[in-house]
Amino acid sequence: MHSPLTPLLASLLLIQGCATTPPPDTALQRLLASVEQRLDIAEAVALNKWDSGQPVQATEREQQVIANAQTQALRFGVDSQRAGLFLSDQIEANKLLQYSALSRWHAAGSAPTTRRIDLATQLRPQLDRLQSNLLSELAEFDRNPPARCNSALAQAIAQRATDPQRNLALIRATAHLCASH
Repeated sequence: MHSPLTPLLASLLLIQGCATTPPPDTALQRLLASVEQRLDIAEAVALNKWDSGQPVQATEREQQVIANAQTQALRFGVDSQRAGLFLSDQIEANKLLQYSALSRWHAAGSAPTTRRIDLATQLRPQLDRLQSNLLSELAEFDRNPPARCNSALAQAIAQRATDPQRNLALIRATAHLCASH
């Protein structure tokens, strides 16, 4: 005689067996997690720019961020040119998401009523902290790059991306990551 729980237990075991295994904790995975944290801020930055009427493109600010990364790079053991290019990729990916959000809001006629986070006092300090994490993780990535870097990166992005726009932003943010590997 079978218990009524037997089919349920069998189903749960089957589902558990089919669940995707999380990616191993590697330098690449940790770096991508920080890249995603930076991308997560894009919409809050776009809301500030929507409210203030500022353009997405902020060349002077971007140059300051890149110069700061190049200055900090040596502290983390990263070549300053590599750090500058990597941060430039982060900025471009973030802008891609900002432009997309602004376009959606223009099409809708308004931005969401989401609580605003101040750009100068909250978002920029958060971006600065993330920059240190990114440089530290870039240094670790450079010390322990994956075999077949471009393939490993493409597979890691495919496993992480939740939508096409996010996928594109991750691709843009890591455009030069494997260049020296």
